[in-house]
Amino acid sequence: MARKAAPLNLEKSLDSLESLVEQMESGDLSLEDALKAFEQGIKLTRECQQALKAAEQKVRILMEADESAEPEPFEPDAEND
Repeated sequence: MARKAAPLNLEKSLDSLESLVEQMESGDLSLEDALKAFEQGIKLTRECQQALKAAEQKVRILMEADESAEPEPFEPDAEND
């Protein structure tokens, strides 16, 4: 039987991924540590992609439920930049 993964905190995962990238770009990691960081980064990337696909699917379902709904371009708040 498939095991359900714990709920993903997308923002936390993205922060962790950003931190890993910064560590790897610094060039201060040993080869072994860089490979571990890369492996963790791939795992985080896949988890984030799955979370985004699930969110997209929910949006599509909601859009289909209300046929008059129209998608609008996303414009982030200026304070989040």
